[in-house]
Amino acid sequence: MTVVLDASIFFSEYPVMGESFTTPSVCDELVDIRSKGNFEKWCAGGLRVVSPAQESLERVAAAAARSRDKGVISATDADLLALALELDATLYTDDFAIQNVASVLGVKTAPILQRKAKRIHWKYRCTGCGKYYSHDGECLICGAAIKRKLK
Repeated sequence: MTVVLDASIFFSEYPVMGESFTTPSVCDELVDIRSKGNFEKWCAGGLRVVSPAQESLERVAAAAARSRDKGVISATDADLLALALELDATLYTDDFAIQNVASVLGVKTAPILQRKAKRIHWKYRCTGCGKYYSHDGECLICGAAIKRKLK
């Protein structure tokens, strides 16, 4: 089994079997001694650090727009999703937004320490007048901020 690992895995002692991968952007997120030590153990065990292709990143961006998580996932999140998509791998993450986009892409996910995310749908509502939109930003009616909320 091929797995792609989110940074959360390096903050825990969670065991994962299979050929393992992560991205350079995940490595950049590891700042404390414990996570760096765990990362080194994973590297000694065969962890490979790989950057995803641009085409895969574009597919992730389109899926994030469809799931309405575009403004929520980070560049690191997109890298992980793109790599898991390329490798047809299971993505280990506790991030619900990543899991939501992964479900749109057909990428398998597995939680690390949290429960698995349920499929959710987002709506966008003006904080001033309450009008619903299909996107965030500023309300065309009253000018207040439009915020994301569960459908």
